[in-house]
Amino acid sequence: MKASVRNIRISPKKLNVIAYIVRNMTAKEALDTLRFMPKKGAIIIHDVIKSAVHNAEHNDNQNVEGLKISSICVTQGLVHRRINPISRGRAHRILKRTSHVDLTLSA
Repeated sequence: MKASVRNIRISPKKLNVIAYIVRNMTAKEALDTLRFMPKKGAIIIHDVIKSAVHNAEHNDNQNVEGLKISSICVTQGLVHRRINPISRGRAHRILKRTSHVDLTLSA
């Protein structure tokens, strides 16, 4: 079963650290691990895994115990460009990066 989230306001570099930890875990084990992790990305990936588990239960009548994370992919989303004014009328660009998360569970 699949679940995805788009344009989350966190950089893909920070989210990939969390995705690397839960890759190839069972869904139940990943949810337990992410619940106590003190990172913003852990909450986001926890919600995506929870959504995929609920999709598998509701749509395919699968058991939670047998579900495993087969793939989790974090890619770059839109980049919001902001400007920080500096001296002499110049400006520096600030990049507010976003992420896409695609998750696939297998039985």
